[in-house]
Amino acid sequence: MYFNQISVEGLGCLSYVIGCPAAKACMVVDPKRDIQDYLDIAREEGMRITHVLNTHLHADHISGDQELRNATGADIYINGTGVTVDYEHKELEEGMVFELGAAKVEVLHTPGHTPNSISLLVTDKVRSDEPELLLTGDLLFVGDVGRPDLPGAEILDEQVKNLYNSLYVKLADFPDHLEVFPAHGQGSLCGRGMSAKKSSTLGFERRANPMLRFASFEEFKADVTSAFPTRPKSFSHIISTNKAGADLLDACPMDKGLTPKQFEEMIREGAVVIDARNSAAFGGFHIPGSVNIGFEKQLANWVGMVVEPGSDIVLVVDDHDDYERMLVELHRIGYDQVFGYLSGGIMAWLNSGRPVEQLEQSSPQQIFEKMDADNVSILDVRTPAEWKGAHIGVAEHFPLSDILDGKYPDLPKEREIVVACGTGYRSNIAASFMKKQGFANVKSLAGGLFAWTNAGQPVVS
Repeated sequence: MYFNQISVEGLGCLSYVIGCPAAKACMVVDPKRDIQDYLDIAREEGMRITHVLNTHLHADHISGDQELRNATGADIYINGTGVTVDYEHKELEEGMVFELGAAKVEVLHTPGHTPNSISLLVTDKVRSDEPELLLTGDLLFVGDVGRPDLPGAEILDEQVKNLYNSLYVKLADFPDHLEVFPAHGQGSLCGRGMSAKKSSTLGFERRANPMLRFASFEEFKADVTSAFPTRPKSFSHIISTNKAGADLLDACPMDKGLTPKQFEEMIREGAVVIDARNSAAFGGFHIPGSVNIGFEKQLANWVGMVVEPGSDIVLVVDDHDDYERMLVELHRIGYDQVFGYLSGGIMAWLNSGRPVEQLEQSSPQQIFEKMDADNVSILDVRTPAEWKGAHIGVAEHFPLSDILDGKYPDLPKEREIVVACGTGYRSNIAASFMKKQGFANVKSLAGGLFAWTNAGQPVVS
């Protein structure tokens, strides 16, 4: 049997290729939208992709099922329980078995994260008649379980019951040595506390995963519903796109380098400007009204929180390679209306004589020297948990999520405000939004609390 896990860093998406080179056939489970990895694997191993399976209707990334069907002719399979799937597909049902040479794959209906969630029991028939692996989709993660709230508040109670039954009843019959391979890992917002480890065993999760150690359903429900991760703006858009079946990437706007004049026209027509350069470069010069979302592991999640789905987007990047990287990230979450990038970068904009703004990146020493002044405010935009861990003594806590929801601190627009986060990434996002709202003297703490503590500056908890 052939088995391979493919990881998307940042989003935390995990997909799988299962097959048999001797039988010259394989399936892809939970594919990402950029499919070249799967095509390369199939070619190198001498297999044809014959099946594409989705363990559930995904909320955090666009499925690559349409791209794979277009490229290979493979059939698409998904369980339609409790959802409406509008594209052509074949139904996955409890007990259905796929045989691909040495690989045997059995379908288990395991609702809870979504009503249509399935898991896949995998047997390598060359080694044993006993199942070896369990692909748990978003039911069971390494260190956590899938959140049950995404399908909607109206069925939350039902989903929590389903989640408990799938975890505590349906999986109870399986042995501890069964290997667990989830559809998501660290970085995903489909759970609360996933491990960086990308696989586990059922026995170890029973011993170490706190969500599998409750004595009663009531205790489980109280914990699982106590708090849910932030739901990005992109999730509803991704769910509806996956229900309908995503457009092929060939139908997306063409790669286009824009002159400053063309770029300015796009802005005038309402396009969102995402500046993907690093914090320091954005701070030096940027186009008024642009938002700084630079390259980091969870870039796609931040775009999904900051930019409204369906927006026309234009990009400021350092070079064409960065534009291509951004396109992949944006297409993975269904942000397809990307109309180009500023050809020649920010220098072309500057040389054209068009206006720019700056966002001062203040050093820890500069901020420390101002801490006792009455005319400067320090705004910490990290999460409540980060704030409780340690923060600058005179700072005010104002989470970035509030700013993204259109709430702003009750401070004079002309006041000097220094925004702080963990590393300087989120503070630039927050400052970008505040500048749009007229906070004219907003700055960013360069390097965030990481740089602050490394400089030996004091914090409180």
